[in-house]
Amino acid sequence: MINQYINDNKDRFVNELLDMLRIPSVSADAKFKADVLRNAEFLKERLLEAGADNVELVETAGNPVVYGEKMVDPSLPTVLVYGHYDVQPADPYELWTSPPFEPVIKDGKIYARGACDDKGQMYMHVKAFETMVKTGTLACNVKFMIEGEEEVGSVNLATFVRENKERLQGDVILISDTGMLGNDTPSITTGLRGLSYHEVEVTGPNRDLHSGLYGGAVANPINILCKMIASLHDENNHITIPGFYDNVDDLSAEERAEMARAPFNLEKYKKALDLSDVHGEGGYVTMERNSIRPTLDVNGIWGGYTGEGAKTVIPSKAYAKISMRLVPHQTSEEITVKFKEHFESIAPAGVKVVVKPHHGGEPVVTPTDSIAYQAASKAYEDTFGVKPIPVRSGGSIPIVAMFKSELGLDSVLMGFGLDSDAIHSPNENFGLFNYMKGIETIPLFYKYFAEMK
Repeated sequence: MINQYINDNKDRFVNELLDMLRIPSVSADAKFKADVLRNAEFLKERLLEAGADNVELVETAGNPVVYGEKMVDPSLPTVLVYGHYDVQPADPYELWTSPPFEPVIKDGKIYARGACDDKGQMYMHVKAFETMVKTGTLACNVKFMIEGEEEVGSVNLATFVRENKERLQGDVILISDTGMLGNDTPSITTGLRGLSYHEVEVTGPNRDLHSGLYGGAVANPINILCKMIASLHDENNHITIPGFYDNVDDLSAEERAEMARAPFNLEKYKKALDLSDVHGEGGYVTMERNSIRPTLDVNGIWGGYTGEGAKTVIPSKAYAKISMRLVPHQTSEEITVKFKEHFESIAPAGVKVVVKPHHGGEPVVTPTDSIAYQAASKAYEDTFGVKPIPVRSGGSIPIVAMFKSELGLDSVLMGFGLDSDAIHSPNENFGLFNYMKGIETIPLFYKYFAEMK
């Protein structure tokens, strides 16, 4: 019954997603504010059409949260679905092979900003919900909480959660904002890294200077900033911030061996990224470096003249954006303080340094022995024909730890994206196979969760 409904409505499910992808709901850029609100309204209408009750746009200090619910029986378990409708900026536009907000389908994939992160994955839940309602197979109560600020750190979501604790009560939180190892190797994310994000500013002279008249006599902020950044790693690519590793949770040899069971082809990995070799912390392999180890990366750096032609100046200022991914039991507060103190301390005479902390989030590990995880595992096994592998992701979803602390609920991370989906990059895409497979798998989670609960 469910599969028949999905097959009968496949084209509409895809076209509705394409319509949403045409809305440039970029939360980081104020010029897209009206589009962000338009996307919230779009979701409200689609949830109502799908069969949700009490759907509303709940105002926050920023973008609204789309809330909806379907309470079929108080004796049944309740699933709280989280997702986000905002997307990353599409820059640089010139690197897209098709306009980022004019979705196209090529080679079985939808190309558009937000196709995978998170509109495609979030909308799977709306269509799975519709399928269950229309076929009379909804086995749990459902609550939707879809925010519009995830890509800027979910700055108002914690306040929303605290102010709506009673309304958000449930048995588990269901999230699809992660990926899996492959279409023939499903996996469920069981761990996420935390985040500490900063912008740094280095100031030298009080104005841009002629590089011939002043070069060699005053500190060049760009030169200084590059040296400071370079000093944050040693020759083994260990991070040099004092105390950075104090609380790092080191996995045992047995745990690392279990991780190594996940299929990984280093040559394919390098080829996909057009790399001659990988790079990272000494003593760890690639799959460990990008999941169970903390990192420090420069996400952007600028200053001086970057226009066409030449302009020989020593700039007054230089800037960089720097992020650190954290692992249990590091905290964003601890690392933010340590980074700020260290970065300011290594500034040489002749420049002034300002460190501006942005958003952060906490690392989290979810249980694999819970009823919810077992229900998700069985659902994947049914639709993919193979049992999913539990894996730790290198990404961050800071709200997962917040949900646990504020609502006391664990999350199940049922991702259907792939590493090749180019999230946060030009030419982001999401496979039609993955989109439809998610719509097919999610109802089975509800079925098994209700049975096991």
